[in-house]
Amino acid sequence: MIRAVLFDLDGTLADTARDLGWALNALLAEHGLPPQPYEAMRPIASHGARGLIRLGFGLDRDDSRFEGLRQRFLDLYDTHYADDTVLFDGVPELIDGLARAGYGWGIVTNKPMRFTDKLVPRLGFPCPPAVVVSGDTVGVPKPDPKPMLHAAAGLKLPPEHCMYVGDAERDIEAGRVTGMRTVLADYGYIADSDTPDSWGADLRIAHPRQLLDYLPALAL
Repeated sequence: MIRAVLFDLDGTLADTARDLGWALNALLAEHGLPPQPYEAMRPIASHGARGLIRLGFGLDRDDSRFEGLRQRFLDLYDTHYADDTVLFDGVPELIDGLARAGYGWGIVTNKPMRFTDKLVPRLGFPCPPAVVVSGDTVGVPKPDPKPMLHAAAGLKLPPEHCMYVGDAERDIEAGRVTGMRTVLADYGYIADSDTPDSWGADLRIAHPRQLLDYLPALAL
């Protein structure tokens, strides 16, 4: 029986790609490198600083230059984290529908608390989330199960009474390993190179409001 719905943030509830992309291009400009087009950055946005730095600089976190670039990226993003970020179309109606039907809801994101704590209140949700778990809340990010279990505990529910909605493989993996029903947000930041058919989500939705169509059957 589903009693609450938990969501990823970037690429699932909020369209953050333009602000994340701005930070990457500002960092590239500091290093005399050409900007990346939005079309290249959008599918990578769910992977945050690591994915975007890999896109722009061709570096991964085992490179000695990576951590300095990551810290500078975060500082730049901190000046531009909410300028162009909006809720996806249909998200306010979805959250309102969940609340009216008596479901709890919350957020489990890999975004650092540094940004989540000030971005979430600015997004204009019809009602606030009952729990917000950031990428550093419990010391480890998804796909580790600890953030998911922490969120379920915050809702005072066993994880099997929760549903998790996300747009990345790690979201589906984290939900499945904790016994939550999983939903893949096909409208999110999914790259052409991704293989979502193999991720094993219980459901897939093409639009946020579509989730409301499934919930009555899952609440039995």
